[in-house]
Amino acid sequence: MTNQEKYKQAFSVLHTSVDFNMEVEKMNQMKKKNKIKTVVASSVAACLVVAGSATATYAADIGGIQRAVQVWIHGDQTQVTVEFVGNGKYNIEYLDYEGNEKHLSGGGVAFNPDGSERPLSEEELMEELTAPQVQYKDDGSVWVYWYDQKIDITDKFENDVCYIQLVNGEDTLYMTVKYQKGSATSPHRYLSPVEFN
Repeated sequence: MTNQEKYKQAFSVLHTSVDFNMEVEKMNQMKKKNKIKTVVASSVAACLVVAGSATATYAADIGGIQRAVQVWIHGDQTQVTVEFVGNGKYNIEYLDYEGNEKHLSGGGVAFNPDGSERPLSEEELMEELTAPQVQYKDDGSVWVYWYDQKIDITDKFENDVCYIQLVNGEDTLYMTVKYQKGSATSPHRYLSPVEFN
């Protein structure tokens, strides 16, 4: 009889307690959750690196609250001061092409894997600032701005929905715009209008 067989025979009469089995199950569940969080965090970090390096350049850090950055506003690269005010919100100040001071604000929330809501982080807010923007003008025209692109989509709506492919170098986004009701983008496919808002 080998040593392995002797150990099996000696310990075969022992049984684990229910509490021990529950602890093992809890540990396995935690490992799965941590693995999912790691994959999500890695994906978000990769997207932020690509988006941040392509569209915004941090110029200065003023006290950790405000940052001077360059972003694309209406197709023009613009120097702005971003103030992250907490709770997933930001304020922006910049001078337009005529030298007038402009103020913008925004923010948002994200959903955790458990369904709970949390404010967007500063990195996620910067990603929002670099996303394609839709503008409805007084003359009735509708424009999409992304990087240095200015695209008139006024005549591309069918049943108040427009699908447009945006390309900037190696970056491609598929954008769905619902007339006066929001928009969504994906690097993989056009989103159905029922998938957002």
